[in-house]
Amino acid sequence: MNRAALSLVFGLAASFVVAQKPITITFLHNNDLHAHIEPTNIARKPYGGYARIATLLQRFRAQDKNVVFLNAGDVFQGTLYFNVYEGLADLSLMNLFAPTAMTVGNHEFDRGPAPLGKFAKGSSFGPLLAANLDVSGEPALKGMIEPSKVVEIDGEKLGIVGAITDDLLSISSPGPTVKVLPLEASVQKAVDALTAQGITKIVLLSHCGFGEDLQLAKKLKGVDLIIGGHSHTPLGIPALPGWPKAAGAYPTYAKGADGANIPVFQAWEWGKVLGRFKADFDAKGNLVKVTDNAPIVVDESIPEDPTAAAIIEALKKPIASLQNQPIGDTKVEIPRDRLPGGDRLMGNLIADAMLAATAKQGAVAAFTNTGGVRSSIDAGPITYGEAISVVPFNNTLVLLDLTGDELFRAIEFGVEKGGQLIPSRGTSYTVKGGQLVEVKIGGQVIDKAKTYRVCLNSFTASGGDGHEILKAAAGKRTDTGMVDIDAFVDFIKANSPLDPKSEGRIVSGN
Repeated sequence: MNRAALSLVFGLAASFVVAQKPITITFLHNNDLHAHIEPTNIARKPYGGYARIATLLQRFRAQDKNVVFLNAGDVFQGTLYFNVYEGLADLSLMNLFAPTAMTVGNHEFDRGPAPLGKFAKGSSFGPLLAANLDVSGEPALKGMIEPSKVVEIDGEKLGIVGAITDDLLSISSPGPTVKVLPLEASVQKAVDALTAQGITKIVLLSHCGFGEDLQLAKKLKGVDLIIGGHSHTPLGIPALPGWPKAAGAYPTYAKGADGANIPVFQAWEWGKVLGRFKADFDAKGNLVKVTDNAPIVVDESIPEDPTAAAIIEALKKPIASLQNQPIGDTKVEIPRDRLPGGDRLMGNLIADAMLAATAKQGAVAAFTNTGGVRSSIDAGPITYGEAISVVPFNNTLVLLDLTGDELFRAIEFGVEKGGQLIPSRGTSYTVKGGQLVEVKIGGQVIDKAKTYRVCLNSFTASGGDGHEILKAAAGKRTDTGMVDIDAFVDFIKANSPLDPKSEGRIVSGN
C-alpha cells in the first residue's frame, strides 16, 4: 500500500472515531448471586429470586432504550442448587437473562476449572471476562475467558473489560494451570487495546471488591465507570427491616489517573436488588452524567416470570425433599455478621460443630474462617437447605498439630490481614488497637512452646485466605474426611433448640 493510500486509511479511521453521536445507555447489573435461585427471607419477607429478576430485566428492556445488563461474578456457590448442579442450574437461568457480559468471580473456581468450563461452554453470552487471568494452559477454559468484549448499541461501540480479585489463588481452587496476572497493568493494557481501536466508551466489570475498585479507579486512564462485586457492598439501598445500612452512595465517585470522575457501582448480594442507572455519553464518548441511579428492590411486589418460574420448578424437584427436611430449630435468629461485642454467633456455632466432630480425635479447639460463614438463620425451624446455605463449600475437617507460637501467629495474621479465625467454645482471644495481645485455650493463656491439636476446614488448613503459616506447619496433619456441612447438621440435631449468646470469644478494644 502506498503512502497516499495509507494516509487515506488512517484519515478514514480518525474520522470514524470522531464521528460518534451522543447516546444514553441504561445499565442493569447484579453481582454475587451465589446460586440464590429462589428468594431469600429477611425479617420473614422474601427478596430476590431469579424469576423476579427475569421480570425486571424484561420490564426495563421494554421500557428503556439501549439497555446493557452486566453480571460482576460469583454466580456459583451458596445453596443446594450449586451443590447439586455445580452452576448448570444457574446457567439455565442466566441464558434466559441474556447478560451482555459477565466477569468471573473467585467462587467460580471453588471446584476447580472443570465446572466453570462447562458453564462457559454452555453460555449464550460468552466469552467470560477477566483481563488479569491467563487460562491458556487450562484445557477446560482455554479460549473461554477473555480480557474484554466489544458490543454495539444503537450504532455505538461499548468496550467492557473484566477483572477478578488478585488473591484468587489463596481464596479459591483454580489449580496450577490458571495464572493470575498483575491487576492494574492487565486492566490498563485491555483498556488501551480498546482505545487503540477507537473505542472511547469503556466499562470495567470488576470482581475485586468495592474498596479495591475505588483504589484501582485512581490508577486507571480511559475507564468511564466501574460496575463491581466480590465485597457484597450495599450501596444506596433503602432502610428496610433486617437490611444493613447502606455502605455508601450509589454510585460512589473516584478520581481517575486522567482526571475523570469515575462512578463506582455495586448491587449488594444474592439478587436482592438489581442495579440500575442511565449513563449519558457525549459525541466524543465522554461520560457526561449519571441519572436515574437507584438499586431496585427485588421484592414480592414484582411478579415472577412464568418461563423462569417453570425452569426453577423443574430444577428444584430433585432437591426439594432434601432442602425442606427439618433438622432442628433455634429460639433466636443467629446472625452471620459480627456483633458489637466482637463475637460472630453463626461462626461460633460452626466452630463448635467442628470441635464436637473431632474432639474424640484429640482436637482441643476449632477455628472457622469468616469467609466460610455465608448466611444467617431466622428464629424457628431449621431446614437442611438453610444449613447448607450457611456452610456451602463442602470442605473437609482437618486436624493440625500446631505449636502455640504457630497458632498465635495464625490468629494474628487473621486479625491484621484478613481471613479472621473464629474460635470454638473454650478458646478466646483479645485484640487491642488492631493488634492481637492474648490467646486463651481452655481458659489458659496459650503456651507458645506447647503443641495443640486444632480442627480447621480444609480450605484454611491448606493456606486459604493467605494463611501460609497453617499451610507450612510441619506438625501432624490429618484430613478426617468428614465434611463440614455434615458436622454442622449433626451439631444442630444434637443441640436443638439452639439459643446462642455472645460469650466474648473475640474481645476487641482500644
